[in-house]
Amino acid sequence: MTILDTIKQDIVTAMKEKQSERLLVLRSLKTRLTEKEISLREGGKRELTNEECIEVLMKAAKQRKESITQFREGGREDLAQIEEAELGIIEAYLPKMMTSEEIDIAVTEVLSETGASGMSDMGRVMGIMTSRYKGKADAGLISQIVKQKLAAL
Repeated sequence: MTILDTIKQDIVTAMKEKQSERLLVLRSLKTRLTEKEISLREGGKRELTNEECIEVLMKAAKQRKESITQFREGGREDLAQIEEAELGIIEAYLPKMMTSEEIDIAVTEVLSETGASGMSDMGRVMGIMTSRYKGKADAGLISQIVKQKLAAL
């Protein structure tokens, strides 16, 4: 069962249990996933893979995080709390993300594999890290740790 199928089932459950806030978020996710599915069609019907679903969900989560930051900076804690609740619903469908310690270990391994020696190797290291850990780790955190490690070399 794909993430999209799970979301569709959860929409039905949310309707039955009259969970209006959850239903709103799930419907918006389903719409985003359907739009992505339509954009990827090439002639015939093609369903999204879980990896493609995760990409869409991560983008939605990132937008919520940015909104939370902006609302807090603007003194709108009420709106920030709504966004946090929505973020929690979205994150329930995402795989467990790597911790900063796990990312640190992975970066160290990639640095030794590639023989990186300075900031000029940033692109090569980031390319490997993002391809290996796409959907499993926050790209911003990966970038931050890679920069720290390369700067220390």
